[in-house]
Amino acid sequence: MQILEAHKPFEIQEIEMTEWKQRPVKNNFFELVLIKEGQGTQCINYNDHNYSKGNMFLLPPLKCHSFTIEKTTKFVFLKFTDSFFKNGNGSVMEKNEWFKEASYILSNYNQLPGDIIKNETDRQYLLNLISMILQESRSFGNESVTLIKSLMISVMEILIRNIKKGSFYELPESNMDDRITKMLTFINENIDKPEQLKVENLAEVFMMSPTYVSEFFKKQVSISLREYIIKAKLKLVEIRLLNSDFTLTQIADDLGFTDVSHLSKTFKRYTGASLREFKNNGEYMLLKRNTNCEATTAQL
Repeated sequence: MQILEAHKPFEIQEIEMTEWKQRPVKNNFFELVLIKEGQGTQCINYNDHNYSKGNMFLLPPLKCHSFTIEKTTKFVFLKFTDSFFKNGNGSVMEKNEWFKEASYILSNYNQLPGDIIKNETDRQYLLNLISMILQESRSFGNESVTLIKSLMISVMEILIRNIKKGSFYELPESNMDDRITKMLTFINENIDKPEQLKVENLAEVFMMSPTYVSEFFKKQVSISLREYIIKAKLKLVEIRLLNSDFTLTQIADDLGFTDVSHLSKTFKRYTGASLREFKNNGEYMLLKRNTNCEATTAQL
């Protein structure tokens, strides 16, 4: 195993393996994985997908994942840590807005295995960016942190673009209406804009009667529109509690809760934990949700 550099607010690893081994890192945000050479199978929560040279995957945080290596494989891991969005040199507004964009990945990516890149031009862009990141890391180390962070921001933007293009919702295949994917994308892109998520606005955007919107949504997704929106917001609450410097007041205001008390009661009702408990023990709580994961990979 070769660790080229371990920078904060990110980590870069290039590893060649003949068999998968637990890595001495903690995946508390997420990682982009490039397969430089080799072939085998990727697994996330018992879902498998074959991999080969040039494939790119996201390893979601606190999820069971592993690789079955059939041919010696060279991996490149680009890890975005929580401090990528904390204590940076930019303004608070810039950091907060960028974190909201990056959170789109974690709140919308369905965390199934498979190549995340849907556009071959974007794949080439990413290969070039990753090559530059590796070269900078080898040649200049800590002197190049600012440049590497800029390159990784470009990587993140391309990932977000491909996530928005892909199908990242586990929907029933039978009788599925194409409009539901567009509606889900719209909801998640506007999750911090309560006015955009009102039934009347959704009806106007998707050319439905207001009385039909909720019925249509429940039929397609098997969950009510209201509950889906609440759960989508709570995903972002969890991400911000663990990976950002947002205050509870900021989180409540930004996601359309009446106040911190309203946020606290809603969070407790759906998760069983208080905001303080989750802030202090959230990683452990998330791991407990995935009790069917392999013990050796759940710690990565």
